Amino acid sequence: MQKNNEMNKELLIRSSSDNIDFALLKDKKLIEFHKDSNNTKFLVGDIYLAKIRKIMPALNAAFINVGYKKDAFLHYHDLGPKFSTLKSFVKDIHSEKIKNFSLTNYKFSDDINKDGSISDVINTNEPILIQIVKEPISTKGPRVTSEISFAGRFLVLVPFSSRISISQKIEDSKEKDRLKRLVKSITPKGFGVIIRTVAKNKKVAELDRDLQNLYGRWIAMCKKIKKANMPSKVMDEMTFSSKILRDLFDENFTSILVNDEALHIQIKDYVQKIAPKKESIVKLYKSNVPIFEKFGIERQIKTSFGKNVSMIKGSYLVIEHTEALHVIDVNSGNRSFSQKSQEDSALEVNLNAASEIARQLRLRDMGGIIVVDFIDQNKAENRRKLFNHLKSEMQEDRAKHKILPPSKFGLIQITRQRVRPEMKIKTREANPSNTKHNEVEAPIILINKLTQELDELVRKGKVDIQLNIHPFIAAFLEKGYPSIRLKWYFKHKKWVKIIPRDAYKYLEYKFKVE
Repeated sequence: MQKNNEMNKELLIRSSSDNIDFALLKDKKLIEFHKDSNNTKFLVGDIYLAKIRKIMPALNAAFINVGYKKDAFLHYHDLGPKFSTLKSFVKDIHSEKIKNFSLTNYKFSDDINKDGSISDVINTNEPILIQIVKEPISTKGPRVTSEISFAGRFLVLVPFSSRISISQKIEDSKEKDRLKRLVKSITPKGFGVIIRTVAKNKKVAELDRDLQNLYGRWIAMCKKIKKANMPSKVMDEMTFSSKILRDLFDENFTSILVNDEALHIQIKDYVQKIAPKKESIVKLYKSNVPIFEKFGIERQIKTSFGKNVSMIKGSYLVIEHTEALHVIDVNSGNRSFSQKSQEDSALEVNLNAASEIARQLRLRDMGGIIVVDFIDQNKAENRRKLFNHLKSEMQEDRAKHKILPPSKFGLIQITRQRVRPEMKIKTREANPSNTKHNEVEAPIILINKLTQELDELVRKGKVDIQLNIHPFIAAFLEKGYPSIRLKWYFKHKKWVKIIPRDAYKYLEYKFKVE
């Protein structure tokens, strides 16, 4: 696992008039992709002063009007034990009984009954303070909670609590005790704190700065509540850029490139606050070549978001989405198993597939139930090895997830936290040949297919290799220095003869060998 931690991470940020796109690379490979639209609303963490529209005793839940076309869903268990105190506090702000938003002298109400009924604690049309925990997905409105919290870089501030808790990923008991002691000494009365993993080994000054920032956001929210109509947003989770950096940034980052000057200043200021020593890695990208084009991100997006995802040596994944679940099928493709036993070859393909699946789940932000059909393996030892490898590859996934051991049918089931819609990017394009099919896979993927097929032919010992292909593609393979054909030569020490064929359709090709 140490090897993963030593990998270099880069963040490329592309700003346009419509969106801000964030591409996270690990050793030049795209592992996460985020898109911030200018009209994005109802993000996880946003806090709203909303109105209770309908109580559903049968569900022990209520539908909340947050200003979205579909009402938000609030279950009784998401009210939180201190709901009565929160309710009174919001009421006191509106009636101006509270001038100071500190909770030092505020009288807390008794906890609500954990097995109680929602109709006993809330009424239709009354105001309620809620926080988005799950963004609107498909036909469903947002999922919300009344357990309000403010997430920072190192800490999470929880109003109406006294509990100091700590991330389970911090295993050193001495460090746990140190952090708890420090945080307890700086936490204002009436608030609890959750200590995040990245707080490990941090000094009290850094923790206190983070805490004061969060407390300032609490005060700002309370001031907004005083003037707010229902429903309205009273606290943004943060700017999307800051949130991405807060959640992704660590000591392994080697570069952050931004193509917009104003955004570059904003990002630099935020990095200076959270990691002053890393400020120098934030740079403004000035080239005339678009930033995603320069670093091959466009190509990676085209090859990673389709139905079929290629892997090494001709193997590939088929990813299907349904309303209920996601299904991933692992295929060995046209690779030869002559050098290894079928069992060893299956294990090799499965291990590569597990690594790619862990990447795909993060990249597409797939949530809910995922069922993976790996290639059958007869040995229990190999099945165990695959299961452990998949768990290891998914350790860096920030979304909560659970992986079940292989079933009798060789299927592995994964549940992954779904808090926002899945990232979907159209990779198919209009068919240039205008035949039966209206759409084809992106032409750029063709180069990957050619390279993989060539690798396989060379591996089989083929000497004279000829490629028959459309003249346009032939010209593309031969252009520039080094051309794609020359790169093939450097790699295999074999010269591929390229024959332009006028009769071929745009994406048609055929290898001939001797």
